[in-house]
Formats: sequence, C-alpha cells, structure tokens
Amino acid sequence: MKLLRIALVAIIFTGAFFYFTTYRTNHSASAGNVPAPAGIAITEASSGSNLSDPEEQNNINVYRKNIDSVVNITSHAVEFNFFYGLVPQDGAGSGFIIDKDGHVLTNYHVIADARQVEVTLHNRKKYKATIVGVDREHDLAVLQIKAPDLVPMTLGDSRNLQVGQKVYAIGNPFGLSGTLTRGIVSSIRSVQEPDGVTIDEAIQTDAAINPGNSGGPLLNWHGEVIGINTMIASNVGQSAGIGFAIPINTAKAVLNDLVTLGRVRRPVLGVSTIPISPELADQMGLAADYGLLIIQVTPGGAADRAGLRGGTERAYLGNTPIMIGGDLIVAIDGQDVQDEQDLSHIMNSHRAGDAVHVTFFRGKKKLQVEVTLGEAHVQV
Repeated sequence: MKLLRIALVAIIFTGAFFYFTTYRTNHSASAGNVPAPAGIAITEASSGSNLSDPEEQNNINVYRKNIDSVVNITSHAVEFNFFYGLVPQDGAGSGFIIDKDGHVLTNYHVIADARQVEVTLHNRKKYKATIVGVDREHDLAVLQIKAPDLVPMTLGDSRNLQVGQKVYAIGNPFGLSGTLTRGIVSSIRSVQEPDGVTIDEAIQTDAAINPGNSGGPLLNWHGEVIGINTMIASNVGQSAGIGFAIPINTAKAVLNDLVTLGRVRRPVLGVSTIPISPELADQMGLAADYGLLIIQVTPGGAADRAGLRGGTERAYLGNTPIMIGGDLIVAIDGQDVQDEQDLSHIMNSHRAGDAVHVTFFRGKKKLQVEVTLGEAHVQV
C-alpha cells in the first residue's frame, strides 16, 4: 500500500510538470497564432527615382571620364636589416597617364629607391614601368609603360584657384583601386613634406586622401587635373580632413625636362640677396621699402650677363658682414618680389633658358632688364 501511494504521488508530480512546462505552453502558443499572410506588401521606388540630380551626375561624369587614366603603382625595393641582411620592401601609390606614349606622372616618394616598378591599369592589366625622370625638389616622377589604347588625362590650370571650389581625388587608398572622394579647396599655402621638400602654393583639401592616394590626381569640377595628391596632415596615419596636393602648374613647368632629359634644368638668377623691410630700407636710404637687395652676383651668371650689380660697400647686418649698394629687385615679370620665397615661387614656374623681365632700383632710378635664366648646377 505504501508503494502504491508513492507511485501515485510520482504520477501526480509528473503530470503537473508536463502540464505547466509543455502542454500549457504549446496550447497558449497555438491559441495566439495568427494565420499566415498570403504575401508581404513592400514599397518600391519608382522607376525614375534612380535619376541623379545635376551635382550627382557631374560626380559620375568626372569619374567615368578619368577612371581609365588613373593607375596603381607598386614599387619593389630592398632594405638592409642588421639581423636579416637585405629585406624586400614593397610600396604602393597612385599615378595618372599624361600622354598616349605611356608616360605616367606620380610622386617621387612613391618610387624612391625602387629597383622595380609595376603599373596596374584600371582594367587590371599589369605592366613593368621604366623610371624616365625624377625631380626630388618638387616630389615628382615620370614613369613610362608600353601599353595600347591609353587614355591621357587633361591637365588643367592651377592658377587662380579659389577657396571653396569643388575638387575630386581619385586613387588607390589602402590598395582600394579606383576610389573617388570629393571635397573643396580648403586653402592655398606653402607646406613642408616630411623629407623637408617645400611645396609652394600647395592645394589644401578636405577630400579624403589616405596612404595609397599619393601621386594620384586632384581634379576640378570639369574633370581636369589641377594637382597631384601628395601628403596628409594626421596623427593617425589616415585622412583627418587635411590633405595637400602639388599644383599641376608646378609639374607642367618641369615635365618636358623630365621626359627629355630625365632631370630638371633648375633655373637660377645667379644672385645672393637679403630681403628688405621698411626699417632696413629707411636705414639704408633705399628707393623702395621692400624687395631683394643684391649683395653679390655670380660671375658669368644670368644676372651678371644681364648687367645687374651686387654690393660694393661693406656693412654689418647684426653680426653678419654684407655688401650694400647693389641693385634692389622689386618685381619679376610684373610680380612683386618681397623675399626669397617669392623669388623661389617665380623660379618654380620657369626653367633654365627662359627669359624674365626683372624690375629693380639702382639708387633712386627704376629700371628693367631682360634676364635669361641659367641652370642651377650650384645654387648661390
């Protein structure tokens, strides 16, 4: 009888457990079921909603016009390691085709020290590239590939760019080929690259520029190249909204030399100068309160051949001995010259052999002379 009571209690507990954990749950779920719908109603976009507004359409047009001309550049170099000896090092960047002969413009730092360079077109075909010419002073390089049916980009004009103009960058950031980003011209300023190279009138932009974009084109609203993307200002090694491009006019001034000579015939006036401030001008009794005072001309140099004169009287600027009494340069080709940076900027837009018109004061008399620029074998 005792065993029967125990069995009965076990059956009651088992039944209660089943009721509360299984039967009741399933029954409740079944009671709450909603009949399955015959289908689902969704809202579809109209057939015309894919049409772009004028700004979007221009983005698309700029990309389609230029994407076949932008290339991916891979450089292969070796580096000496104390423990492992010579170790292969690969680098990557961007570039763009500038003529049907296969010349590609990029940054010098993209291919610096490379033993082998490979160019990949947008159609993914790869070609070995020859380094035709380099310009370390401007961080520029020209490569050449032998490939059919190349489409060169249109080189625009970087003069008179305005802050706020829309720009586009196309390149291969982080190896992601064919990437388009958009922004504006944020500023025009001189900047210094990590290796010490100074870029005059660099184009600052907030268009996203990242590692791998170096050497790629910066384009205007019409899809014309106005700059060569070259560096970013960032603490994290990627875009922080501050990128810089070399103005295309700087490249155009040296392209012919790079292609034909493999180097740049750097122009030089052949003078040593000091910048003149209003205070110095007043102390020296000069005819203008700005400009570059010639303290010495290079014998046989461009300025010497044109008749410009250096100083003849010894004086001191602080503790530094100088020669005063020379000609005071105030303009070249109508552009005011106030310091060495102005002179350097003007020289960057010329090459050796070009003729410029130098405006200067000799005493109180204002004169002008034509000077044929020399080649800067040794800068003075």
